[in-house]
Amino acid sequence: MKARLHVAALALLLVVSGCSAGSSAIVSGDPDSLTVGFTAEPQNFDFTKTDGAAIPQALLYNVYEGLVKLDSAGKIVPLLASSWTVSPDRQTYDFQLQPGVKFSNGAPFTATDVKFSLLRVKTDWTISIKSEMDVVDHVDVVSPTHARVVLSKPSNNWLFNLTTRVGAMFSPTGVADLVNKPVGTGPYVVASRRRGDSIVLRENPGYWGRKPAYSTVYLKYIADPTALNNALLSNGIDVISTITAPDSIPQFQNDKRFDVIQGTTNSEVTLAMNNAKAPLNDVRVRQALTYAIDRKALLDTAWAGRGTLIGSMVPPTDPWYQDLSGVYPFDPARAKALLAAAGQTNLSLRLRIPNLPYAVSAAQVVASQLADVGVKVNIEPLDFPAVWLKQVFTDHDYDLSIIQHVEARDITTFGKPKYYWGYNNPTVTKLLAEADSGTVQEQITDMRQVAKTINADAAADWLFLFPNVIVTKTKVTGFAANQVSESFDLTGLGPA
Repeated sequence: MKARLHVAALALLLVVSGCSAGSSAIVSGDPDSLTVGFTAEPQNFDFTKTDGAAIPQALLYNVYEGLVKLDSAGKIVPLLASSWTVSPDRQTYDFQLQPGVKFSNGAPFTATDVKFSLLRVKTDWTISIKSEMDVVDHVDVVSPTHARVVLSKPSNNWLFNLTTRVGAMFSPTGVADLVNKPVGTGPYVVASRRRGDSIVLRENPGYWGRKPAYSTVYLKYIADPTALNNALLSNGIDVISTITAPDSIPQFQNDKRFDVIQGTTNSEVTLAMNNAKAPLNDVRVRQALTYAIDRKALLDTAWAGRGTLIGSMVPPTDPWYQDLSGVYPFDPARAKALLAAAGQTNLSLRLRIPNLPYAVSAAQVVASQLADVGVKVNIEPLDFPAVWLKQVFTDHDYDLSIIQHVEARDITTFGKPKYYWGYNNPTVTKLLAEADSGTVQEQITDMRQVAKTINADAAADWLFLFPNVIVTKTKVTGFAANQVSESFDLTGLGPA
């Protein structure tokens, strides 16, 4: 999939006045460069200690690589591991490593780095998903190009989890300043950053794999959806990573300068409820809020009808998907009855949301529909990612929130009582453990029961599955229709 393009001399980076007051657009005449527009900027470069999707979106597969990765069809394929085998008891994984790989600081990549990286998740990482490596018992360095990972028990999830940020490979000589200086084995290195504006990725001259299509990629951050669209229309950027103003899609479809790529994602737009805090620790209240929201009308209003109604934390691309979107039909009368039964007839809730277009649009609909059943909602936009992650995700200081959960197979978070939605159901925790260690069919059966249980408990309200809509100039090719990993993967791109 990776195309080659001979490197020309880099053109000067020009920063010109951009599409809205206070913003700027990067314009480069270099055919070897690409500028991609995003909405949510990384807080820093250290995804080992900073939660959120923005950092792996920029760095995973592009700067950092793992032993394996997800391809555009959601299949686990080799990356730094050329091949692997699994023992009959499913607890021992032998990885044969690609030869001649080096980190961007010149250090060779060997099985010692595999051991260092995987064990470091358990000892040095602080983000919530570090627990995905708890099942690793030990790692043996069989030879410089042969790493053996031994699990404490069989795990269906473990190899899949290696495709995410927890599988990223690090060098002991490259972790001193992860916040500012990422050191990976990928096709790009972070050349510079302009806070509030852009990140510049440059081709890694010592990359072990095929040459990337573009020697320089500018990641341009524009929060305002109109400004983001205007940046593409005015030649300030080459790609919109995901459309944030869905009403504008026909405009691009009718313009021959652009290609519109449409597919699906793993990203559940979720009305999170603080299950650990009164009155939302009462299942009747959570169910009432779920009955009160017309998700089809919300999708039509907030996202121009684009997206999929799902009813639980499982996208259609997962093997245990089942359509649960009809379990809670829009029923304001039933919502009022449940609130009355719970003694909550004058309820007031804080809806603390990231200041991102999808959340702001959806919040207005949620507040209006809940008001119709007597629930007052105070919308509080928070700067994303820093403030939202601190106050809502880490401190659990919220009643309701609306957030796009982009991690693959993140239904497992409902088995973690300390996760920010405060949901604690021992049956779900047990089912998730059995699903991870059982046969493939047992996993599917158990995961379907987990989805039904959290739906019955109204542990959250899954508003819709976010669509993947990318707009590119016609000269840019290679983007996959479906966004199934944490990475905005640049490695398959090529010029027309």
